[in-house]
Amino acid sequence: MLNDDTANLKSHLKTLHANLAQTEQVDEELQGLLLQLDGDIQALLDKRAAAAQAALSDEALAEQAAAAERDDPAAALLAEPPDTTTYGLAERSQEITAKFAAEHPRLEPALRELGRMLSNMGI
Repeated sequence: MLNDDTANLKSHLKTLHANLAQTEQVDEELQGLLLQLDGDIQALLDKRAAAAQAALSDEALAEQAAAAERDDPAAALLAEPPDTTTYGLAERSQEITAKFAAEHPRLEPALRELGRMLSNMGI
């Protein structure tokens, strides 16, 4: 499921990039926000892929973490601080969509869909 979500998200980002390239003019602030969001999404996808690979190659560590979580679930949640760069990407996408809607109504549905996809992935 995660691989399908990731593939769909990457495909949607490529489509969005193509649509942006066909847009006459995008305000610099909005362009910066979109580039930052895109970079953060890519970083999160890379991080998830690396984590999945590490989990496959190190079963003993995963078993140890599961045992620790059974002993103290709260400690397991606190063990890794939230990634502030990628936290709330769906919300950030929605904010950008709201700013974008007035000037670029053609691109607004694609941005709204991006926000929905991120939200469904729990990002």
